Amino acid sequence: MLVTAWNNGKHHRSGAGYGVRIREEDREHYFRKDWKAVFIRFENAEFEAKINIDKLSFWGKSCGELIKKEIGSWLITNNLAPWDKGEPPKLNLVSIYENHFELRK
Repeated sequence: MLVTAWNNGKHHRSGAGYGVRIREEDREHYFRKDWKAVFIRFENAEFEAKINIDKLSFWGKSCGELIKKEIGSWLITNNLAPWDKGEPPKLNLVSIYENHFELRK
């Protein structure tokens, strides 16, 4: 699925405040409300992130972001962040199995 990099407006070098925005129709198709978390592997990285999705903000109409410092760290390491205003990178979030995904450039 195609996702868009997201930031809360504060570009921390640590990666805090970064995530990816999931389209509502993709969220409904690829994610399940009974999952407490999802696990994201990162293309060409040695780590993964456990991300809480058991919250109203993820399932609401206006949000739908997966937010975690590790996402920001990966974006920064791959020169995808910070970005010019209004031009966040588009990325691929690939469903591996159940609640496990891989984020790719």
